[in-house]
Amino acid sequence: MVSYQQRSPLKILIANAKGGSGKTTVATNLAAYYASLGESVVLYDKDPQSSSHQWLKQRPEDISTIKGINACTPHTLNQTRSWQLRLPEDCDKMIIDSPAAISEPELRPLIRQADLILVPVLPSSIDIHAAATFIKTIMLTPEHLQQPGRICVIANRVRRNTLSHEKLKLFLNALSIPYLSTLRDTQNYVAAAELGLGVHEIRRRHTQADLTDWSPIISWIDSLQIQKVQAS
Repeated sequence: MVSYQQRSPLKILIANAKGGSGKTTVATNLAAYYASLGESVVLYDKDPQSSSHQWLKQRPEDISTIKGINACTPHTLNQTRSWQLRLPEDCDKMIIDSPAAISEPELRPLIRQADLILVPVLPSSIDIHAAATFIKTIMLTPEHLQQPGRICVIANRVRRNTLSHEKLKLFLNALSIPYLSTLRDTQNYVAAAELGLGVHEIRRRHTQADLTDWSPIISWIDSLQIQKVQAS
């Protein structure tokens, strides 16, 4: 568990028990976006594959800084676990990239810790079925029941106007939680990831449609952050 110092950052959990749903893509692009605004961002990698941590290693030194915490790395003899997982005192956003195949006992502490939960879903029957089960699991946990209204779904790697896209839209629109946006299936995310960047940080001439896709996601996060500040 992470210990907090003088301020409490907005904690965003990216989660889906189904592997390959694009959790790291969502986590890294959110981190890059908020870092590009000058915010202090921590990318907290809970995935044993350490994909977010590897992305950070590719990030250019002359671009906005993101602090990475690899929560799966064992602590050393001269470093305590709490020191390894500490957050900067000025942290504004903590983005948690969770592992695939996460069990309910592993998931519950992350839900308790998170202010917001984003669930990326791919447009296939297998992924839709898995997402339905996972979302039900989240919504029935005591941690979520104590603080509802903070989970949303993002359709990921979608080719629009296809049969799979239509099936996914029907499923997402039938949920009792917000369906915020559809992220395109585009090589822009691959190109950005290879450079340690987000799509907001590469040439806008090639990414304008992608930036439009992200707009409702950013607006939802920002609106809930305002609610958190007003409630504190």
